[in-house]
Amino acid sequence: MQTTLPKFCEGFTIPRKEFEPVYMETYRSGRLWEKVEWAREMLRECRVCPRHCGANRWEGELGTCAVGRYAEISSYGPHLGEEDCLRGWRGSGTIFFSRCNLLCVFCQNFSISHMAEDRRQVTPEELARITLYLQNIGCHNINFVTPSHVVPQIVEALAIAIERGLFIPIVYNTSAYDTLESLELMDGLVDIYMPDFKFWDEQKSSRYLRVPDYPEVARRAIKEMHRQVGYLTFDENGLALRGVLIRHLVMPGCLDDTREILRWIATELGRDTYVNIMEQYYPAGLVSGERYSEINRRITAGEYEQALAYARELGLWRLDFRWRRMLLW
Repeated sequence: MQTTLPKFCEGFTIPRKEFEPVYMETYRSGRLWEKVEWAREMLRECRVCPRHCGANRWEGELGTCAVGRYAEISSYGPHLGEEDCLRGWRGSGTIFFSRCNLLCVFCQNFSISHMAEDRRQVTPEELARITLYLQNIGCHNINFVTPSHVVPQIVEALAIAIERGLFIPIVYNTSAYDTLESLELMDGLVDIYMPDFKFWDEQKSSRYLRVPDYPEVARRAIKEMHRQVGYLTFDENGLALRGVLIRHLVMPGCLDDTREILRWIATELGRDTYVNIMEQYYPAGLVSGERYSEINRRITAGEYEQALAYARELGLWRLDFRWRRMLLW
């Protein structure tokens, strides 16, 4: 499918025929099976996420995330609501994991992340089959959503899926509350990192995310992601192949955080970083009445325009927008 590409693709495209998912070399070298053993050890005294709860998840003990030996999923399928460079015309192959290592009070997937409704456990073999099913129906990538607490289980599944013919890019779709050890485990497996960067301020992080160290952890994690895969690159049809795509959800009354996050991205990662500044916040989860009254509203058009203005002033030019006008199945 040939199409006219937006400006942010210029200088960052490679022909699809020259692309190979990074995990193929990891598999050929034998390092993938080393990662599987390492992943299993991480579950025995859990250090998968920054909470370091120490639970023996390998034996079924539940840690802070309330997930034991096996990952839990709520749904999977081709997702047409992602960024155009991920959804393409056949969808991003999303796998929504149940539960989360954060407890955002405004979570828009509250029933999945907090309540874990409609969840089911999946073995590594079952998770591998799901990835291959999504590939077989034409999805452009495998998109692991909220993966931070189930990194070892993902590694086990990928080892099986790659042996059985997986060949499309892996997307790691995360809150950025990730440990460096987990990211090291994913190095050589993930092609596209898609972290949120939610708040800059520790007090807001403590109030809204329930973890005051979120800003520090996110900065460290995103820098490591960028070190591994660099700037976002595309094929000739505008599909993302490799790199970092940062999401930032503009929150009511939090433009100071937006400005500082965008400043950090521009100065620490570079002005060529691909950023999606999102306007779709709405009160959800625990945000109701007076409990979190300061964020119990949608953002204004002025707030969103100011966020975009900050990005432009800082030299960030690769800003995501909807550009595909037609989806062809």
